[in-house]
Amino acid sequence: MNEIKLFSPATVANVSCGFDVLGFCLDSVGDEMIIRKTDKKGIYITKIEGFDLPFEAELNVAGVSALAMYEAAKPDFGFEIEIYKNIKPGSGIGSSAASAVGSVFGMNELLGRPFNKTELTAFAIKGEAFASKCEHADNLAPAMFGGFTIVKSLSPLQILEIPSPDDLYATIIHPQIEIKTSEARAILPQNIPLSDAIAQWANFGSLIHALHTSDYPLIESSLHDVIVEPYRSQLIPYFKEVKDAALKAGALGAGISGSGPSIFTLSKGIETAKNVKQAMNDIYSKTSLDFDIHVSKINKQGIKIIDN
Repeated sequence: MNEIKLFSPATVANVSCGFDVLGFCLDSVGDEMIIRKTDKKGIYITKIEGFDLPFEAELNVAGVSALAMYEAAKPDFGFEIEIYKNIKPGSGIGSSAASAVGSVFGMNELLGRPFNKTELTAFAIKGEAFASKCEHADNLAPAMFGGFTIVKSLSPLQILEIPSPDDLYATIIHPQIEIKTSEARAILPQNIPLSDAIAQWANFGSLIHALHTSDYPLIESSLHDVIVEPYRSQLIPYFKEVKDAALKAGALGAGISGSGPSIFTLSKGIETAKNVKQAMNDIYSKTSLDFDIHVSKINKQGIKIIDN
């Protein structure tokens, strides 16, 4: 096999109470990438559609990840990468993670799978760090493994796969503004009250238990962020109005996707998820902002091959 075509999915990170460690994978939106072998050694980005991104491998998230893996694998040939970008950079649904995961996953397939998914995620972290100026894997892990994932530790890298209830759906609204991850991190406090930390730990632990047991009421009572959301929500226009409307429409919970500006909700059942979509649409359609809305079942597979 000399060429592979991939679907590299969008993801939601943090999931309210799981800042920097928890994420889940989406099914309805993602990038497509083609990776192929080439006789010339090195990493070459030959095509980018969708957004204006650098072609130089060392300046592109997909290229930085690929270079990290290439240095470790040391093949006697090179790789070309085509990127069909459907996830807007800075959207808060894992645009850079999709690029980083796609390049290393595709190369690994063409090399005969010498690396496991955790090792591939470690290479992808290098690309994600290039984009956000900080090493983290809460978007990378669900894109690579699928479903819900916890990043137990970065050194050594340890990723835990968490089950997802069968009838759980996400509705995501993406206002067409950009919030850079590095800027969204900069506004966060360095110290937090112990009472807030305790509340967050309790919500996080309860959410993980609820996912394991498909306890939808417990999911609902756990999707609260008392640490990050009060700060980052100020960067997102009409955040409170959208969240209130989503909850009124039946969502189990709502919060900031990654560093924003996207707002995610989780719902039991596709019909409720569609009702939440309409409620979100009603809020933003009264503003001057452009926006997209996605309804997605939780993607339990993660990145996948769509054509050889």
